[in-house]
Amino acid sequence: MYKQCVTRKEAQGTARVFDPTTRAGTVLLDDGTEVAFDGPAFDAGGLRLLRIGQRVKMSVDDGRVVALTLVTLPLPE
Repeated sequence: MYKQCVTRKEAQGTARVFDPTTRAGTVLLDDGTEVAFDGPAFDAGGLRLLRIGQRVKMSVDDGRVVALTLVTLPLPE
């Protein structure tokens, strides 16, 4: 039987902290886990600004956020 290994997944949460200078911040997942993202992950999602409390979705690869955008927008491939 063929077993496929998938390391990239999507997650949703609420923006908790955002620094517009570094474009980095944190997201609070629904289970209470806080996940950090860096500037390149923010840039990959195509956003220009993020407000505290906004609902976001993230693409996570090997435990690292690689893209972040609003829940109403598509994540980059």
